[in-house]
Amino acid sequence: MKEDRYGWVVVAAAFTLMFVGFGAVYSFAAFFSSFQQEFGASRGDVALVFSVAAFVWFASGAPGGMLADRYGARCVAIAGVLCLVVALAVASRAQSLTLLYVCYSLGLGLGVGLVYVPSVGAVQPWFQANRAFASGLAVAGIGAGNLAGPLLASWWIGLFGWRGAYIAFTVFTLVLGGAAAMAIREAKQQAIGTRPGMALRAALGTAPFWLLFASLILSCTGLFVPMVHLTPFATDAGFTEAQGVMLVSLIGLGSLVGRFGIGGFADRLGRIGSLAAMYAGLGAMFLLWWAASAYWLLAAFAVVFGICYGAYVALLPTIVMDLYGPRSVSGIIGTLYTGCGFGTLLGPWLAGVAYDAFGSYHAPILAGAAFSFAAAACVLPLLHGKGKTVYSG
Repeated sequence: MKEDRYGWVVVAAAFTLMFVGFGAVYSFAAFFSSFQQEFGASRGDVALVFSVAAFVWFASGAPGGMLADRYGARCVAIAGVLCLVVALAVASRAQSLTLLYVCYSLGLGLGVGLVYVPSVGAVQPWFQANRAFASGLAVAGIGAGNLAGPLLASWWIGLFGWRGAYIAFTVFTLVLGGAAAMAIREAKQQAIGTRPGMALRAALGTAPFWLLFASLILSCTGLFVPMVHLTPFATDAGFTEAQGVMLVSLIGLGSLVGRFGIGGFADRLGRIGSLAAMYAGLGAMFLLWWAASAYWLLAAFAVVFGICYGAYVALLPTIVMDLYGPRSVSGIIGTLYTGCGFGTLLGPWLAGVAYDAFGSYHAPILAGAAFSFAAAACVLPLLHGKGKTVYSG
């Protein structure tokens, strides 16, 4: 019983790790104009800073997950927090966009990858009946970071300038992230080689893995476009930069609602069906963004987009656990997330390039809608399995 109770401590630690890590990376929206002015860069070049960071954190999820399966989530999470702290400290002294690519994109991306997958993977074996709720609560840290990160950054930039704001993020991450990483603990269970479930190599030979992988590439090509470009889009439309930053924070608010609220919805519709519905919801919201001109419509887009985004991120680890069992859960989740990395590397960067070429975000927004609907189509073939395991035992 004591171990069951400690599972909720692991949930809180995972929440905190994701809060500080994603708070730092999603604060990027507040720094966008500062980077343009400081380095005289185009929107495409500035957006690439975030795109590379996101690619690295998703790409490092697979090795991070496998290391966590082998050596434990706590050690890997501590290494991730150290990467975050060093990257933020060096970013505060960057004298060129190239150095930002090196310290922010690579360092921060690696840090997020090493705290994200191991911590969310560590949560799964602690729970059975409440797994979807516990997983949603843990990854709600992403939404909380998405909500608070841009607002904290705007506040700190106003107080200290953009370089001082990164120093503040450094201290914030060291204190909260370090404490959370120390609190991570694996559930007591069988040795990894004898746990029920499927090994990563075997999972790679199954159709559900590749359907999920394709859906993540497609969805993430559009998913992070508003995270990077919604603030400059809003200023182009005549709103203030503060209003634009608030829209990005509203995505985080919606994300929190989605992560907390998806459990009951998924219990009724099924987890695979719920995932398809969330992908389709993202597509519908891209169409609303494309058509919107009033601020309240943009705010509605941001909140509902965040709900769909948060819900699908909360669903994926539980779907992996359902399909493949606990044996290599972190490694499988991390390998799937490399699909997100490919999509995210392309989406925000190409959206910036499209704006620089055409002076408009219409094409990337419509492309985001098409990719999201295609992602929903990818997981529909899994519905006949009702989310049952693809392993025996």
